[in-house]
Amino acid sequence: MALDVLTTAPRARLVAARASRLVLLLTAVAVASFTLMVNSPVDPVAAYVGADVASLGPEQRALISARWGLDDPAHERFLRWFGNLLGGDFGFSLTFNRPVLEVIGDKFLASLALMALAWLLSGLLGFALGLVAGVRRGRFADRAITWFSYALASAPTFWVGLLLLYVFAVSLNWAPVCCAVPIGVPADEVGLGDRLAHLALPAITLSVVGIAPVVLHTRQAVVDALASDHVAFARAQGERGFGLVLHRVVRNAAAPALLLQFGSLGELFGGSVLAEQVFSYPGLGAATTTAALGQDVPLLLGIALFTTVLVFTGNLVGDRVHAVLDPRSRLTDVRGRR
Repeated sequence: MALDVLTTAPRARLVAARASRLVLLLTAVAVASFTLMVNSPVDPVAAYVGADVASLGPEQRALISARWGLDDPAHERFLRWFGNLLGGDFGFSLTFNRPVLEVIGDKFLASLALMALAWLLSGLLGFALGLVAGVRRGRFADRAITWFSYALASAPTFWVGLLLLYVFAVSLNWAPVCCAVPIGVPADEVGLGDRLAHLALPAITLSVVGIAPVVLHTRQAVVDALASDHVAFARAQGERGFGLVLHRVVRNAAAPALLLQFGSLGELFGGSVLAEQVFSYPGLGAATTTAALGQDVPLLLGIALFTTVLVFTGNLVGDRVHAVLDPRSRLTDVRGRR
């Protein structure tokens, strides 16, 4: 009965409700981001000019400020930017001297392979380790994996990146020290092997962000599933070992792991900012740092809105995947609406 109520609910109303939440979220993020940036102590003119700022006279600084509209009240600047945004104009990046949408598109394509590989590594490795720890609860493998997870959860991303860089790139010379492609080689001459070699260390560094939560949540889900009545009933019917885990446990443990993994896109982007800085990887994370240091307000606002949509979409997909794997979550949603 409850599932019938959910399935017969108008899909248009659900889509409209989620679209309204996204619009409210984007508005809140835009207002908060703009407020933080206009109150930043960094002088945008000095940040843009750099070391030559001492050679600027007061008249030149005034001309630059007037050209960029820095003398206008903050609310007028925000409303002007917001009006242009509604017309599809995200503004012009002062740091990269290009339209904001072009910068975000190029940089995100560079980051996409890095984030996707790190996301897959953390999900697959975290789920496998969590499964082993849950099945071997209380034994050496469980204690070792749990200790390893707590160690990863306590390790800052930049510290892990620097450690990997020193060991594998500097000391052992097994991997490149920086960049997405070999320095000085034209883009059309770079092979797939070179790109993967430059991607390996940043991806491993970034995957560390998500492994520990997936391991710990999967382990607890496996422990709960093995203690459930339906697993006890399966054991009474003679199921044992790998078959029992595969048929009775994996699906129950996969639901929370997938929900957690899709919900971690925000943390993944935050980690990419640090990982790309350590390895000088020219992606969206490095562009965010450059824009922040240069007080490039249009680009920072564009990146903030883009990542908001990315995280919102990830959470939405995670909810749908979780509902497919665990129908009990749909019953909880229906009861919550009553």
